[in-house]
Amino acid sequence: MESRANVVKLTGRIRGLWLGCLLGGAIVAGQIGAPAQQAAAPDGGAATQGDAPGADRSHAAESGEAHNGSYVIGNDDELAISVWKELDLTRTVPVRSDGKISLPLIGEVQAAGKTPLELEAAITERLKSYITDPQVAVIVQKVNSRKFNVLGEVNKPGSYPLGVPTTILDAIATAGGFRDFAKKKGVYVLRQEPNGSVQRIQFNYAAFLKGKNSAQNIYLEPHDTVIVP
Repeated sequence: MESRANVVKLTGRIRGLWLGCLLGGAIVAGQIGAPAQQAAAPDGGAATQGDAPGADRSHAAESGEAHNGSYVIGNDDELAISVWKELDLTRTVPVRSDGKISLPLIGEVQAAGKTPLELEAAITERLKSYITDPQVAVIVQKVNSRKFNVLGEVNKPGSYPLGVPTTILDAIATAGGFRDFAKKKGVYVLRQEPNGSVQRIQFNYAAFLKGKNSAQNIYLEPHDTVIVP
């Protein structure tokens, strides 16, 4: 009996190490891929970023979304699905535009709108029909569903991933900075509220450079659009 108990303990430890290695790899990958947080000024000058309102609720870096109960999976996210001792079921899959992923044995599973832990539970339940005591881990490897837009008088207008905390100044720098005739005093952010209304948030870049009202340089939220007139 003592020998059997030792085997059970050893198996539990190995499973813990397996999940720990998966999480460790995702965190290291996120840290390597994360850009520096202090961006150069969009017009090539030096800018000091003050504390922005909303910093205490800023978005987690990509590595932080790996395995938690709060991040909500979205379309285009890339997920690593691992099933203990089942190599044929362990793979990296993208979340399709319909919000689903496809896996062997169980077919299509709704992923968008769930947290990694909720998706783990859903896959585990479906696998019980085929595998005894399935052990599933879901890790968000790439956050592609959280994006922001930069439009207007910037060098590279477009849509960009919001994988790390990003301010208005960061967004403009990411979009290649201002064009020659950009109205730097008239930059603003369009943000859609849960009730469907659209909030317009002003950002006076010229005043910000002079150290005035640094609180304007807020952190962006998913689907925000920065307009440079």
